[in-house]
Amino acid sequence: MSHSTTPSGTPSDPAPNPHASAEEVQAAYGDPKLANVLYHDWEAGTYDEKWSISYDERCISYATDVFEAVAGREGQPYPTAMELGSGTGFFLLNLMQGGVIKKGSVTDLSPGMVEVALRNAERLGLDVDGRVADAERIPYDDNSFDLVVGHAVLHHIPDVEAALREVLRVLKPGGRFVFAGEPTKIGDFYARKLGQLTWWLTTNLMKLPMLNDWRRPQAELDESSRAAALEAVVDLHTFDPSELERMSSSAGAVDVKAVTDEFSAALAGWPIRTFEAAVPDEKLTLRWRLFAYKLWLRLSAVDKKLLSKVLPRELFYNVMVTGTKPPAPVEL
Repeated sequence: MSHSTTPSGTPSDPAPNPHASAEEVQAAYGDPKLANVLYHDWEAGTYDEKWSISYDERCISYATDVFEAVAGREGQPYPTAMELGSGTGFFLLNLMQGGVIKKGSVTDLSPGMVEVALRNAERLGLDVDGRVADAERIPYDDNSFDLVVGHAVLHHIPDVEAALREVLRVLKPGGRFVFAGEPTKIGDFYARKLGQLTWWLTTNLMKLPMLNDWRRPQAELDESSRAAALEAVVDLHTFDPSELERMSSSAGAVDVKAVTDEFSAALAGWPIRTFEAAVPDEKLTLRWRLFAYKLWLRLSAVDKKLLSKVLPRELFYNVMVTGTKPPAPVEL
């Protein structure tokens, strides 16, 4: 992998590689970290659009609600925070805009994602720096941050407990971590099955002559299938909430708690997202997008206000976990 250089000529973070060779892609199937770099460099430029990520009130509210659902409001605003596996900066930047964090740092194994996250932060006028970083060897000093956050990152990391130990190392004594958007074992099973069924139905129904203009060109469908195949390589884990709590405690965290969300919202959301990936963008009107968003909001409210009170937490699609670094011992 090539490296960029600073003006003085000293090596800096690796440069993005959005056009991996066939040989690199083949090698990635046996190397999860390489797969993560190639896949996320490839996706970086269109990632926000693909996942409907924005930096407005919609996603600010989502990020702050998710954070406070597991960590509450105590400690806000956190003076310094790092996002592990930041992607394009969705979680950190929206938490900063929501007043949860003052100064932030983005880290990701993918140079392309760090580049896009820093560009997003600059456009939003936020005080953010960034580093290309392996979660199992975070390139920051001990006791650097008041908060570490991550969204949909732990399931990409080969050794999750090693990463959590690193998170605790870079946290200040008493500092908190919050990881959200991780797939549960049961939730991931039904989400993938629904996605596969929806993809098969949509792509085959659109072969009918009267629906042919709703079908993406075959080359685009093939590209999506290749992306999905590599996506399966980078998704390494699913989590049982209790297992994630035990893992966090074993890494050295205290006051550990896991919370789950999205059941009916996931049952509807995964088929909708898969359908959107299979049809041309011009067919997805504003009316459709508003319908999909409002449906997700209504079902999320049902999940929070009703289903979370009667269903086992293991059935929900997302799991969030928080914990703190033990405070420094008091010197006598």
